[in-house]
Amino acid sequence: MTEESSVYYEPTPIPDKNNPFESMMKRFDVAADILKLEPGVYKYLKTPTKQVIISIPIQMDDGRMEIFEGYRVIHNDVLGPSKGGIRYAPDVSLDEVKALAAWMTWKCAVMNIPFGGAKGAVRCDVTKLTRVELEKITRRYTSNLLDVFGPDRDIPAPDMNTDEQVMAWIMDTYSMHMKRTETAVVTGKPLIIGGSLGRREATGRGCMITTLAAMEKLGIKPTDTTVVVQGFGNVGSVTAELLAERGCKIVGISDVSTSCVNTNGINVEEALKWVSKHRLLKSFPGADHIRPETFLELPCDVLVPAAREGQITAKNALKIKAKIICEGANGPTVANADPILQQKGIMVIPDILANAGGVTVSYFEWVQDRIGYFWTLDRVNRRLERMMRQSFETVYSTAQHYKVSLRIAAYIIAIDKVAKTLKVRGIYG
Repeated sequence: MTEESSVYYEPTPIPDKNNPFESMMKRFDVAADILKLEPGVYKYLKTPTKQVIISIPIQMDDGRMEIFEGYRVIHNDVLGPSKGGIRYAPDVSLDEVKALAAWMTWKCAVMNIPFGGAKGAVRCDVTKLTRVELEKITRRYTSNLLDVFGPDRDIPAPDMNTDEQVMAWIMDTYSMHMKRTETAVVTGKPLIIGGSLGRREATGRGCMITTLAAMEKLGIKPTDTTVVVQGFGNVGSVTAELLAERGCKIVGISDVSTSCVNTNGINVEEALKWVSKHRLLKSFPGADHIRPETFLELPCDVLVPAAREGQITAKNALKIKAKIICEGANGPTVANADPILQQKGIMVIPDILANAGGVTVSYFEWVQDRIGYFWTLDRVNRRLERMMRQSFETVYSTAQHYKVSLRIAAYIIAIDKVAKTLKVRGIYG
């Protein structure tokens, strides 16, 4: 390749649609071009190491047999064992899992964690499954992937519609087959079987930490800040609660049932009590309820999309009024919305940085399981804050150096780290 040539690899042609893997690759291509990535390295880093599709036959409670489809994608394991959650959803696809696995690779690299990236999923509707059926699916999924999972190979964690109990079933199934208790094979477990203090709130806490860091850069005081949070699950609710504790006014929260607005401020504690009793925010009395399609366009200083992929698009990006967007979800902004948000001067804290608190404390949990010594909550939170702050500063300074967005800066850091590690390790064969 000559110096005069501006093409260092052949980017994959990508149609303009809201496919999560395509959105990830668009950002990857921009960063790869800035880094002048060699063609071979480019191909290596964009290609998943392993893609597994399995059938999960189980006997339902009524006696009939049902077949579910499961996935596990290992995107990269150059930095260490692959790490990534497992989600249960009726509309999950292999492309979605591939994108999530790649995001995990970049997330771990940005946070300087010795893990590669992976993601898993089962195509099912948990609202239509009994607890027994859910356990059967989880255990069969695990047993079908025994040659993939392992504390030194691939370490699952909770994701959408999976929780501590699902992780406990995975750990137990794997341990039964190994004929020894292997707590480090999975993270996000109950405390009683080797889970870590602070793990459940870690993703939301990381969002809070990076949001406050971004406010400092823009000279915004938390007590003068209004916040809108899309998604009131684990990530969104914890982010809202922690930002409220620091003086921010939460003016909007939403979930699948409704979108709540109160310009005088929503009492997050009351909302949490309501959800614990009623499961959803529907009919929550502490706010007005509006159409969900206008929720992201509410006037606010900070917008936290903590629901699903593809929420901010070229269509609604022009109407967003926030100064800061903190991506609590994975891939909430599609690639064609990036230039619009940048032109509007909105600081976007990208998902691979903003929500990396979860995998960081998962790393802490894995370390604690391996050494058999567990830390206090204060130690977990202090170490999380230090790592999140350090990573934010590195991403911010990289963005200033290259004159790019925080998102592209995060990709530059991550891709450069993995590429350099790959060159040092070399290719076997």
